[in-house]
Amino acid sequence: MNAIYFDPDLTDNERRQGLYQGRLFTYSPSEATKAFCSFTDDLIRKAFAGLDPEYAQWELPVNRYVEILKALKPEFIHHLRSKEFIQQILREKGCDLDKTYFDVPRLRTSTSDGYLTSGIAYAFHPHRDTWYSAPMNQINWWMPIYDITAENGLSFHLKYWTRPIENDSVEFSYQEWMQASRKTCAENINADTRWQPSPRERVEVDSELRIVPGSGGIILFSAAHLHASVPNTSGKTRFSIDFRTINIDDVVARKGAPNIDTACKDLTLGDFIRASDFLPLPEELAYQTA
Repeated sequence: MNAIYFDPDLTDNERRQGLYQGRLFTYSPSEATKAFCSFTDDLIRKAFAGLDPEYAQWELPVNRYVEILKALKPEFIHHLRSKEFIQQILREKGCDLDKTYFDVPRLRTSTSDGYLTSGIAYAFHPHRDTWYSAPMNQINWWMPIYDITAENGLSFHLKYWTRPIENDSVEFSYQEWMQASRKTCAENINADTRWQPSPRERVEVDSELRIVPGSGGIILFSAAHLHASVPNTSGKTRFSIDFRTINIDDVVARKGAPNIDTACKDLTLGDFIRASDFLPLPEELAYQTA
């Protein structure tokens, strides 16, 4: 059942079960999320050297913009404070830190009016993360750093929660992606030449839902939801943070969202670290196959 919950008073177990049933959860900005946004804003403003980051695209040539992101994004991803902020957010939201694992956070940029939509600022077409080898029990946490509009956020295609869509995920190998395509991300400036799994039929636009949280607000959704980057026509760049979580009990029990059209053979479980101490997922689970 698709439904949207705003600031629900639920345990993490109750919330996960709802997510596995296709429900969406949104949360208002909190102390932890606002601190994470402030930290990330400092990194962004330092990288853009005094330019307003939401409008810097109008003052920089694309190649220079890419160079800035090539330095900024890895700094954010690998910064210890980024992991510590995620730890705080998960604790705040009632997750058991000994059972919850997360992958590294991503800093996403969606520029306006087609300025840069490939490579390091890739604009995602409608997809399920499970087509990219995400486990069926993966939960996505998405948060805008600055206020967004309906013209530069995310879109969800809710009717496809129970409706399979023809796709080519059977051809996707996460290991090959890590070894080749991800390393060439920043080289794709004018067009993205990397093959990525995608729908092989038209996605019906009347299924689209756009949720617009404020800075530091969070959207939680299952990796099995069909979603996309909204084509940005807002006139400003959208900056957002996302990370993913799994619960080890659900991984062991193979409990998660229903698989209606994903055909990947390998999984991304080896990317996850424990929220309590940042240790990796046990090896016997990290190499679990789909």
